[in-house]
Amino acid sequence: MEGFVGPRVYSCYNCRNHVCLHDDIISKDFQGVNGRAFLFSHAVNIVVGALEDRRLRTGLHTVGDISCADCHEVLGWKYERAFEASQKYKEGKFIFEKVKIVKENW
Repeated sequence: MEGFVGPRVYSCYNCRNHVCLHDDIISKDFQGVNGRAFLFSHAVNIVVGALEDRRLRTGLHTVGDISCADCHEVLGWKYERAFEASQKYKEGKFIFEKVKIVKENW
Protein backbone atom coordinates (compact mmCIF):
# COMPACT_ATOMS: atom_id res chain seq x y z
CA MET A 1 0.00 0.00 0.00
CA GLU A 2 1.67 3.20 -1.16
CA GLY A 3 1.81 6.10 1.21
CA PHE A 4 0.86 4.04 4.27
CA VAL A 5 2.55 5.26 7.41
CA GLY A 6 2.59 3.02 10.47
CA PRO A 7 2.51 4.12 14.08
CA ARG A 8 5.24 6.46 15.25
CA VAL A 9 7.43 4.34 17.49
CA TYR A 10 10.24 5.07 19.92
CA SER A 11 13.04 2.50 20.20
CA CYS A 12 15.92 1.84 22.55
CA TYR A 13 18.83 4.01 21.38
CA ASN A 14 21.26 1.14 21.91
CA CYS A 15 19.63 -1.80 20.07
CA ARG A 16 16.58 -0.30 18.30
CA ASN A 17 14.10 -2.54 20.16
CA HIS A 18 10.63 -0.91 20.06
CA VAL A 19 9.68 0.28 23.56
CA CYS A 20 6.83 2.83 23.27
CA LEU A 21 4.44 4.62 20.92
CA HIS A 22 4.27 8.36 20.30
CA ASP A 23 0.49 8.20 20.77
CA ASP A 24 1.01 7.05 24.38
CA ILE A 25 2.83 10.23 25.46
CA ILE A 26 1.05 11.93 28.34
CA SER A 27 3.58 14.72 28.86
CA LYS A 28 6.94 15.91 27.52
CA ASP A 29 7.48 18.16 30.54
CA PHE A 30 9.49 15.82 32.76
CA GLN A 31 13.09 15.73 33.92
CA GLY A 32 15.17 12.58 34.00
CA VAL A 33 18.65 11.85 35.31
CA ASN A 34 20.15 12.80 31.93
CA GLY A 35 17.89 15.74 31.01
CA ARG A 36 14.49 15.91 29.38
CA ALA A 37 12.12 12.97 29.76
CA PHE A 38 8.64 11.95 28.58
CA LEU A 39 5.79 10.40 30.57
CA PHE A 40 4.09 7.50 28.73
CA SER A 41 0.92 5.58 29.55
CA HIS A 42 2.24 2.28 28.14
CA ALA A 43 5.52 0.56 27.35
CA VAL A 44 6.53 -2.69 25.61
CA ASN A 45 9.63 -4.84 25.49
CA ILE A 46 10.92 -3.56 28.82
CA VAL A 47 11.76 -5.10 32.17
CA VAL A 48 10.92 -3.38 35.46
CA GLY A 49 13.65 -3.66 38.08
CA ALA A 50 13.45 -3.79 41.86
CA LEU A 51 11.15 -1.24 43.44
CA GLU A 52 12.53 1.45 45.71
CA ASP A 53 11.34 4.67 47.28
CA ARG A 54 12.94 7.73 45.66
CA ARG A 55 12.58 11.38 46.50
CA LEU A 56 12.07 13.05 43.12
CA ARG A 57 11.36 16.69 42.26
CA THR A 58 7.65 16.20 42.90
CA GLY A 59 7.96 14.25 46.15
CA LEU A 60 8.38 10.69 47.35
CA HIS A 61 7.53 7.91 44.88
CA THR A 62 7.98 4.14 44.70
CA VAL A 63 9.65 3.44 41.35
CA GLY A 64 11.43 0.69 39.47
CA ASP A 65 14.02 1.31 36.77
CA ILE A 66 12.92 0.17 33.32
CA SER A 67 15.39 -1.54 31.03
CA CYS A 68 15.26 -2.67 27.42
CA ALA A 69 14.27 -6.35 27.33
CA ASP A 70 16.88 -7.05 24.62
CA CYS A 71 20.06 -5.18 25.60
CA HIS A 72 19.22 -4.35 29.26
CA GLU A 73 20.04 -0.64 28.90
CA VAL A 74 18.27 1.42 31.59
CA LEU A 75 15.86 3.74 29.76
CA GLY A 76 13.97 5.38 32.63
CA TRP A 77 11.62 4.24 35.38
CA LYS A 78 8.06 3.17 36.16
CA TYR A 79 6.00 4.90 38.83
CA GLU A 80 4.40 2.28 41.06
CA ARG A 81 3.22 4.53 43.88
CA ALA A 82 2.95 8.24 44.55
CA PHE A 83 2.73 9.30 48.18
CA GLU A 84 1.20 12.72 47.50
CA ALA A 85 -2.41 12.92 46.28
CA SER A 86 -1.55 15.41 43.52
CA GLN A 87 0.91 12.94 42.01
CA LYS A 88 -1.33 9.84 41.92
CA TYR A 89 -1.90 10.26 38.16
CA LYS A 90 1.67 8.98 37.61
CA GLU A 91 1.02 5.57 39.14
CA GLY A 92 1.50 2.78 36.59
CA LYS A 93 3.06 5.20 34.08
CA PHE A 94 6.54 5.18 32.53
CA ILE A 95 9.30 7.76 32.23
CA PHE A 96 11.60 7.41 29.23
CA GLU A 97 14.62 9.68 29.08
CA LYS A 98 14.80 11.45 25.72
CA VAL A 99 18.50 10.61 25.24
CA LYS A 100 17.74 6.89 25.70
CA ILE A 101 15.11 6.54 22.94
CA VAL A 102 15.10 7.22 19.20
CA LYS A 103 12.26 7.83 16.75
CA GLU A 104 11.32 5.11 14.27
CA ASN A 105 8.74 5.29 11.44
CA TRP A 106 8.60 9.11 11.32
